[in-house]
Amino acid sequence: MHNRDAVFLEDLCPKLRDRRWRKSLHEYTCKSCIYCGKNSESIDHVLPRSKGGLSITENCVPACLSCNGSKTDKDAFEWYRKQRFYDPRRSMALRAWTEGDIRLALRLLKWAQPKQRESFEGSKSLLNKDYSWQTA
Repeated sequence: MHNRDAVFLEDLCPKLRDRRWRKSLHEYTCKSCIYCGKNSESIDHVLPRSKGGLSITENCVPACLSCNGSKTDKDAFEWYRKQRFYDPRRSMALRAWTEGDIRLALRLLKWAQPKQRESFEGSKSLLNKDYSWQTA
């Protein structure tokens, strides 16, 4: 039997694949919001779906409910610059994330939150796992 002949559980249940993908995004940032650093409970689309944003890794970032709710369908970079918790390191991490360089984004986030440095070290091993990164 070949790999292409097998039936995978994810093929029968797309929600399972979506749940694993979302969980992996949160694991990348050690469950912290990419904008403010608090616990992330949701996934935010950098380019909102209402404006043509796709549900792909480069467009979806972990965010807390407060940041996700206040950003609504605004441009992420414009909105973030106006926040009192704005951090240029996090802004650079967000830019790197949207350009597909998640390794650089993690390094910048580690720099922005030195107290969570040990947690980010563990997330580097997640980069080597095989996830379906392109679609939800």
